Amino acid sequence: MDYQTTLDYLYSQLPMFTRDGPSAFKKDLTNTIELCKRLDNPQDKFKSVHIAGTNGKGSTSHMLAAILQTAGYKTGLYTSPHLKDFRERIRINGEMISEQHVIDFVEKHRSDFEDIKPSFFEMTVGMAFDAFAREKVDIAVIEVGLGGRLDSTNIITPLLSVITNIGWDHMNMLGNTKQLIAGEKAGVIKQGIPVVIGEYQPEVADVFINKAKEENAPLSFASEEWVISKSEVGSQKSEAWQEYIDFQIVKKNSQLTTQNLQLDLPGTYQLKNVKTVLSTVEGLRKQGFIISDEHIKTALKQVKKLTGLHGRWEVLSQHPLTICDTGHNPEGIAEVLKNIENVSYQKLHFVMGVVNDKDIGKILALLPKKAVYYFCKPNIPRGLDADSLKQQAANFGLNGRNYPTVKDAFKAAQINAGENDLVFVGGSTFVVAEVV
Repeated sequence: MDYQTTLDYLYSQLPMFTRDGPSAFKKDLTNTIELCKRLDNPQDKFKSVHIAGTNGKGSTSHMLAAILQTAGYKTGLYTSPHLKDFRERIRINGEMISEQHVIDFVEKHRSDFEDIKPSFFEMTVGMAFDAFAREKVDIAVIEVGLGGRLDSTNIITPLLSVITNIGWDHMNMLGNTKQLIAGEKAGVIKQGIPVVIGEYQPEVADVFINKAKEENAPLSFASEEWVISKSEVGSQKSEAWQEYIDFQIVKKNSQLTTQNLQLDLPGTYQLKNVKTVLSTVEGLRKQGFIISDEHIKTALKQVKKLTGLHGRWEVLSQHPLTICDTGHNPEGIAEVLKNIENVSYQKLHFVMGVVNDKDIGKILALLPKKAVYYFCKPNIPRGLDADSLKQQAANFGLNGRNYPTVKDAFKAAQINAGENDLVFVGGSTFVVAEVV
C-alpha cells in the first residue's frame, strides 16, 4: 500500500468517531490493552505526562512539548484530531512521523486489526505508543481524546496527570452534569501520581480532591498558584503576520521574581493554559527534569514553530482581518467571543459550522446578533446540515445565508467583508481544518 491507500484503509475499515459518532467510542480499554500487548506494551517503555480536560488540553500539550524540546529532551507528542494530515497526531521533537512509518505499521499489524477490531482512535494510540518506544523518546506528552477514564490513552502510567478544566462537551457519552463529566476526566488520576488541575471550579473541585485523596495522589490547582499581573496582545510582521501576547507572571506566596514572557498563541484564554503548563513544569522539575526559566521563555515564543500547532486564534490574513479558532463548545466559544470583543472592526462576518451530535443551543445563545452569518457544513459525516444550522440559529436571532461547503462560505465572507471588517471562522475543529 502507498500512504493514501493506507489512510483510505484506516478511514474506511476502522470505527471512526468523526464518521460514526458515539458508536465508535468504546466503553472499556480491552481493545487498546490487547493491541498494545501485541506491540510488546510500548506504553511501558517511555516516560509521559497525561493531559485531559474539556478545553485547552491541545494548547497545553503543545506548550509543554515545546518547553521539553527546548530543554533538550527528545519529546513525543500525541494529540487529536488532526487538521490537515493524519501524521499531525504523532510528532517527535515537533516533526510528524513519516508516511512510510504509517504504511509499515499498518501493513505489519493489519491482521491484528482484523482480529481485535479496534477503533480508529485505538489503532492510532497504539501507533503513537509504538513510535515513541521505538524512537526512545525521553518523555511523551499524551493528550486524552475524549473523557479520561475510558479513553484509550489511559493505559499509560505517567509521571504527572493534568486536567485543564471541565465544560459542556460530549454529554451524550460523559454525562449531563459537570460533576459527572468531571468524574470521567478524573479517571486519569492514578495511585500516587501527582495531578495538576488547571482551573479551580467550585462546582467540580471536590470531585478531583476526593479522587486524589482516594488515590493518594498529590494535587494542586494551577489557577491558585500563579498570578498574571499584566498582559498585552501585540503583532509584528516577520515571515508572516505574527500575533503574540506579552505577560508578566509570578507564583503566589513565593520569593521568585516576576517572569516577563511572550507567547505566540495570542488568544487571551491561553493565559489560563500557561498557568497549567508552569505548574506541570514545576512538577517535572521535582522529578529531576532540568528545565530552566530561559527554556520556558524561549519555547513559549515559538510554540507554533516548534510543534506545528495551528487553529488557536490564528490570523489567516490581514485585509480583511481574518481569524480562526477551534473552540467548539460553550466555554470555548465564550473565550473566543472575549477575544473578538478586543478586536477593532466595523462589522463581524462569522463563518460557522458544527457537528450534528452536539447540543448547540448553549452555543447559539452566546453568539452576537449583529454579526452576519455564513452557515456551512464541515466535510465530515457528522457535520450538521447548513440549512438546519441556519434554521436553529434563526431561533436565537442570528441571521445569514447557508452555503454548500466551508470554502464557499469562507470565500463569500471574504468577498463581502469591507477593509475594516473582521471575518471569523469557527464553531468546529473540522471547519477550521478546511481553511488553515
